[in-house]
Amino acid sequence: MATPVKLYGPPLSAAVSRVLACLLEKDVQFQLIPINLARGEQKKPDYLKLQPFGQVPVFQDESITLFESRAISRYICDKYANQGNKGLFGTNPLEKASIDQWLDAEGQNFNPPTSVLVFQLALAPRMKIKRDENLIKQNEEKLEKVLDVYENKLGESRYLAGDEFTLADLSHLPMTQYLVNACDRGELFTSRKNVGRWWDEISSRETWKKVVEMQNSPPRRSA
Repeated sequence: MATPVKLYGPPLSAAVSRVLACLLEKDVQFQLIPINLARGEQKKPDYLKLQPFGQVPVFQDESITLFESRAISRYICDKYANQGNKGLFGTNPLEKASIDQWLDAEGQNFNPPTSVLVFQLALAPRMKIKRDENLIKQNEEKLEKVLDVYENKLGESRYLAGDEFTLADLSHLPMTQYLVNACDRGELFTSRKNVGRWWDEISSRETWKKVVEMQNSPPRRSA
């Protein structure tokens, strides 16, 4: 039996949950190693040897160590191409390029405003930090422009990179989940016909439901 890969970090982390969803889609056995961010475990010397920026996740596959969730997800799809969801990262150069462009769009256009909104709307109140209403308004406007582009694209195809679910869609799951459920901003998605339909479909996948279950469960070391 193959040795399970190792994933370091808490499931509640958006970046960690992105990799978890990918592992489940690809049917890859893994060991989840909790990292307590509140206690600063990600800044300890032993961890910094694995991730020099002191962030999560870290991924290990035998002698290979990687960080950055999107790079890890691409690696998983290529390394385990013949198992699980075989089309998750495409099966030819054109499909891969199409998926990559929407992964880049997620990282460069979707993630920045959503990260600000999640912090301001969900995390700041817990940290006793006053919400910046101007910043919230600015980033809602930025996100609306991005979602307008998505609305047009999703009127042409079922998913962002075509008619099959891929990494391009999967990568949007963590932050959208927080916006919809923790920030009460679901209307940004549901008010757009195609985006709303897309979100219903991708968030209903059994693999993502398992990730949400892990987020709501006590920390454990393997799955």
